[in-house]
Amino acid sequence: MQKDSLTQNNYKVFSSKTMKEITLADVIQDVKNYDVVFFGEEHNDSVAHFLQLEVLKGLYETYGEKVTLSMEMFETDCQLVLDEYLAGYIREKNIKKEARTWSNYKDYRALVEFAKEKKLKVVAANSPARYNNMASRNGQVALKDLSKVAKSFLPPLPYDTATGDYYQKFMSQMSDGASAGIPSKDTSIKALPSLNSMMPKHIVHSQSLWDATMAYSISKIFKTNKNAKVLQLNGKFHSDEGFGAVAQLKKYSPKLKVLIISCNSGDKEFPNVTLSSANKGLGDYVIFTDPSVPRTFKE
Repeated sequence: MQKDSLTQNNYKVFSSKTMKEITLADVIQDVKNYDVVFFGEEHNDSVAHFLQLEVLKGLYETYGEKVTLSMEMFETDCQLVLDEYLAGYIREKNIKKEARTWSNYKDYRALVEFAKEKKLKVVAANSPARYNNMASRNGQVALKDLSKVAKSFLPPLPYDTATGDYYQKFMSQMSDGASAGIPSKDTSIKALPSLNSMMPKHIVHSQSLWDATMAYSISKIFKTNKNAKVLQLNGKFHSDEGFGAVAQLKKYSPKLKVLIISCNSGDKEFPNVTLSSANKGLGDYVIFTDPSVPRTFKE
């Protein structure tokens, strides 16, 4: 099934506040009350990628050049390459190679191309994988010995590490060896062993660096554009329940108003789904997508 053949029959949107089904247009309208929209996805969910583009288009129609697209799918040290592509200086084959795009870049290409056409800023928000690996093996203390240039790609050191419910949720997922919906170039949970094997001692430092870098990348947008409307795309684990990158952003920029969208697939009862007390806490808006639509890659 092609993206252009997807319709509103392939998803259902619920408001956690009212517990009622609403439209995607209602969500876009509500963005007027917020500065940052976190759209949490499952990376291989075709419908989620369709919806992300719809949200970006809707935001552009209302806010024009104020809109900035921030993406987990690009690492901070690739910002120059990304900017050069958006400016039309380099070809697409260059960005694929030199910006180290994910293996499923085709799922995000339309978003980047829309931003390029409309001359919107796209932020490479994720921490470079090599530094995540350092933090995972030796803790964040290892990062303090990096050069000034290297540190410019990271949030201020030291950064906060996950605690409480988020820590427990992360470690529980790691103990299950969970890797659902993560493409081969997403150096995240798929690349990490479960607790049943030799899990890196400081693995939570890696996860927290990831969250902190995305959050800090978003916070920097508002230093040059105070009226920005930011659409942040990331795996839902990084933003569900206000954990991860959302919590880190509140530390860097506590005055920013954040809206969380949690997009979920796999419910066999679809389209006969409702929002329950068990999942309403995932975000301000919870979207269920049609599991019959083919995934963009196999888990």
